[in-house]
Amino acid sequence: MAKILLPLLAILSLLPMVPAWAALVLGILLALAFGNPYAALTKPLTPKLLAWSVVGLGAGMNLVEVGKVGLQGFAYTAVGIAFALGVGLYLGRRLGVAGATSMLISVGTAICGGSAIAAVAPVIHAGDEDTSVALATVFLLNALALILFPVIGHYFHMAERPFGLWAALAIHDTSSVVAAGAAFGPVAELVATSTKLARALWIVPVAFGVGMLHVRLRGQSAAELRPKAKRPWFILGFLLAAALVTFVPGLKTAGHVVNEIAHRLLVLTLFLLGCGITREALKKVGARPLIQGVALWFIVATATLGAILWGWIA
Repeated sequence: MAKILLPLLAILSLLPMVPAWAALVLGILLALAFGNPYAALTKPLTPKLLAWSVVGLGAGMNLVEVGKVGLQGFAYTAVGIAFALGVGLYLGRRLGVAGATSMLISVGTAICGGSAIAAVAPVIHAGDEDTSVALATVFLLNALALILFPVIGHYFHMAERPFGLWAALAIHDTSSVVAAGAAFGPVAELVATSTKLARALWIVPVAFGVGMLHVRLRGQSAAELRPKAKRPWFILGFLLAAALVTFVPGLKTAGHVVNEIAHRLLVLTLFLLGCGITREALKKVGARPLIQGVALWFIVATATLGAILWGWIA
């Protein structure tokens, strides 16, 4: 059944009338009910689709506006990352969550979900179980955020710009940040995407810093540190695409087409991400890591929302 349903639903997710949250939920339900018979194909394909989707989204944006938004969000990003890491590690200690798992959940919440977890896991020598628990925890909250954030934003009558900023600062993965912003409006999408991509640039320095701390705490030599943090090349692609349509007016129409295709690829990516969740991963999560992830996410989301509504972040 899954061998037939998965390709059909993947094609369905490309249709304009299918919202991002619905594609994600469909993927999760399909995976939990029947499993993913194409996991060997979809697992490596998903991050590639996400990267190219982000590059394509740049073709629909103005580079000047992107740069302005990214610079404005730099300070919020630095403070937000430090705050999330500090609170996350404190919660992990109080709850008795294993050190590696606690660090990965904290980093995933602080920067950009699964990408940050994948980058930091090798430098702290995290085991497969630590990584899978952190990924499952962050993924579940990421899926929930995609559904809840637009509803909360409308409830508080948020304008598009502050909503986009909130989404970028409080939702884990880039895919859901972009999707939530797009669901709220074009300005929200621009702000959310630009701010989130600026945040993703912190993956490499944070991974290196965490690795150095790990080496020091374990009493190893610095030579044993081999950071394997993946560089987010898609950010450069996003900026280049935005530059082309901004400074070459003749490409604007083509850029609009590429942007629309990228939006549909993003929805397909969310569907495939949903298909990646497994019952085994959910069983591994356990209560304490999930409590840590939920508590940290709630604190970060409410703190940033309050700061935005009160005008501390603009």
